[in-house]
Amino acid sequence: MPFNRLILIGFVLAVIGAVLPFLIVMRVVPSTYLTNFLAYTASTLGIFLAVIGVAMYVGGERRKNRDDWDDK
Repeated sequence: MPFNRLILIGFVLAVIGAVLPFLIVMRVVPSTYLTNFLAYTASTLGIFLAVIGVAMYVGGERRKNRDDWDDK
């Protein structure tokens, strides 16, 4: 999977993981074990996927820069 998709999916999940608890506190969404677990899981998965996507991007850029350096 391309790194930009991982970053985008991670960002969306992290936003869901931040908005859902806000809606729970404002009593728009009822506070149940399921909604609390979904908010926690979305936030955690979003952060992990975004970090993995950024790591893939940095690794690719370093590899590209190293190849450019070796060619000179």
